[in-house]
Amino acid sequence: MEVKQSSAKMITALQAVEKIKDNDTIITGGFVGTGVAEELMIALEKRFLEQNQPRDLTLVYAAGQGDSKDRGGNHLAHEGLIKRVIGGHWGLVPKLQKLAFEEKLEAYNLPQGVIAHMLRDIAGKKPATLSTVGLDTFVDPRVEGGKVNKKAKEDIVELFEIDGKECLRFKQFKPSVALIRGTTADTRGNITFEKEALKIEAMAIAAATTNSGGVVIAQVENVVDAGELRPHSVVVPGVMVDYIVKASVENHQQTFGSEFDPAFVGEVACEHHDLDPLPMSVKKIMGRRACFELQNGDIVNLGIGAPEAVAMVAAEEGVIDNFTLTAEPGVIGGVPAGGLDFGASYNPEAIIDQPYQFDFYDGGGLCIAYLGMAQLDMEGNVNVSKFSGRVAGAGGFINISQNTHKVVFMGAMLSGKIEFTSCYGEMKLEKNSGGRKFVDKVEQITFSGKRAIENGQDILYVTERCVFRLVKEGVELIEIAPGVDLHQDILEQMDFKPLISPDLKLMDPRIFAEEKMGIKN
Repeated sequence: MEVKQSSAKMITALQAVEKIKDNDTIITGGFVGTGVAEELMIALEKRFLEQNQPRDLTLVYAAGQGDSKDRGGNHLAHEGLIKRVIGGHWGLVPKLQKLAFEEKLEAYNLPQGVIAHMLRDIAGKKPATLSTVGLDTFVDPRVEGGKVNKKAKEDIVELFEIDGKECLRFKQFKPSVALIRGTTADTRGNITFEKEALKIEAMAIAAATTNSGGVVIAQVENVVDAGELRPHSVVVPGVMVDYIVKASVENHQQTFGSEFDPAFVGEVACEHHDLDPLPMSVKKIMGRRACFELQNGDIVNLGIGAPEAVAMVAAEEGVIDNFTLTAEPGVIGGVPAGGLDFGASYNPEAIIDQPYQFDFYDGGGLCIAYLGMAQLDMEGNVNVSKFSGRVAGAGGFINISQNTHKVVFMGAMLSGKIEFTSCYGEMKLEKNSGGRKFVDKVEQITFSGKRAIENGQDILYVTERCVFRLVKEGVELIEIAPGVDLHQDILEQMDFKPLISPDLKLMDPRIFAEEKMGIKN
């Protein structure tokens, strides 16, 4: 393998994408819009549309990269440009989803943490990545093997056994080109991340590509002379960077939701009371009930969507400093942001590399996790990855849900609009219609109830009108909202009949009152 020179070259984005050849395997970094090399993706799309090159690329990424419309990975969604995608999350790239459903590319979905670890393993020339993450889910080759469509024929996940215990063996690949991003580069290619809300897996991507004989291209905001950067600030060393592209301001936002928020990188402190309290809603009710599961000192992960309400309720109640919030791309502490800022955190205590965050998660470092719930079945299986004719993908969901002792899944009882009134601590449902989410069998297993029982996990399912828990015999109803009818509002809205606890009780009436719950005391 040819050894790299010690100085990177300054080139334009269009010159950079000329380095990508037909049939190359490219790795892109980013989480939603944070860390995405947007200018390079735009340039690659432009080259393909004008020159019909490069063709038949394999695209690999750990976390979802896009805005659910046009940015990020959506730039690469052209028939002929991409032949295979191995991605951790698909929900933010609907244009790639469309090609997958039309069988115009080979589509795979693997857990985000597994892909992050694969990149690190490739850098170290490990023969494969072994993990228990994904057993008994759609990633397991006995189920779907991580295949999204019929065109994905190759088996890239195998069942393996070590010391009599099952695990999964994930096949390695050889990266040709890496597209990463940082804030400042010096003329030797050293990259710092002072304005980046995340480091994600930039170092692992660069090391994996370099040690595979590939080309590493870094998009940055500034370029300085060699020697001007402090060594402790360098995230990706110049020996792993071949080319530097100075991006335009509009294509180098901190996130897809914010041009630059200094609170994401610790330049200013954002007071928790500055966060607007949630109005009374289905989301707030679920967030309030979920907060009762927190204990002082807990280390917590919050998923996107309904789980975001836990942080907002905790801030409103003045208890958010009683525990530590984390996010899977590498944020520890602070308050996770939502929407297109998701992944970033206000007032983070630390921002670490994503592969190490998943080491911590996979090893059981979390005390409790709050995750979304699109479908639930009678065995306690949860689906968030494939439903209603679209592929959202797993992201970090499988790593987190499978390895955290206590998991609280949050989701409304029905998929339609739910209207209610609350008075004197009671809930009255006014509009109660929509698609069923409590089904006989989930469309895809993203979380296995069977494996959770085997692992001795504590599992709750929280809705706006009731709470269930997972027991050996199945899903058991343990709480019901005051004012809600058990048969009409709950049992008749489910495809299966749950177990009903002999100690069935009412949810705390404070959850349904307009004033604060007063849980601080």
